[in-house]
Amino acid sequence: MTARPRVLTVAGSDSGGGAGIQADLKTMLALGVHGMSVVTAVTAQNSLGVQGAWPLPVETVRAQYRSVVDDIGVQAVKTGMLASAELVEEVAELLAGTDAPAVVDPVGVSKHGDSLLAASALESVRTRLLPVATVATPNLDEVAQLAGVRVESEQDLRRAAEAVLSYGPRWVLVKGGHLAGDAVDLLTDGSEEHWLRAPRYDNRHTHGTGCTLASAIASELAKGRSVPEAVTVAKEYVTGAIKAGFALGGGIGPVDHGWRFRA
Repeated sequence: MTARPRVLTVAGSDSGGGAGIQADLKTMLALGVHGMSVVTAVTAQNSLGVQGAWPLPVETVRAQYRSVVDDIGVQAVKTGMLASAELVEEVAELLAGTDAPAVVDPVGVSKHGDSLLAASALESVRTRLLPVATVATPNLDEVAQLAGVRVESEQDLRRAAEAVLSYGPRWVLVKGGHLAGDAVDLLTDGSEEHWLRAPRYDNRHTHGTGCTLASAIASELAKGRSVPEAVTVAKEYVTGAIKAGFALGGGIGPVDHGWRFRA
């Protein structure tokens, strides 16, 4: 049998199962690739927020990464919560030495507004991590945090993308999901532009959206799709997952990674 495409997530663990490596691996399963994981941090997290977060030692992260990549190999890597400057710099070095596309989700805050990245790590994200990204996928809060650009309308998305591209990723997908109206994202490499639109669903249960989208992009890149193709397919998948998001606990529930199995 032909081996399935292999995708590695380098991210934090969400004990509630809606985001982080749990969301990443569910997405990879749903999209038909083999998912593997490097845990960078452990969080105590539920539908109400993040009650605690503990970054893992750099040597632990490095050992997990080398164990997987050196034996099994990867066709794409996705990064999420990296927490500290030391972890950002280590992961950037590992990605630079890996011959596979890298999707960087520059996670700064959780859906509930909890900080998931130390302030001291921002410069490392800008100067070390973004330059090795095939695709960076910041939301509007992360664009403001990284590049100081406030997006208040669809017209601001191009300026936001240019600011993030200045740090060196090959492509940037600025996610406009926090704007009013349709869910509009801008994908660009500085010359090509792709505007991706989807209906906005009146569903508050959207925990894990960013993790899910980045993992879906990585999964499609691992299958050999181009960046625009991968992002388009991933956007369709995450839109369905948001539409099917469900209540869990007393707060914000997760998107439904298995929505296609139940459609």
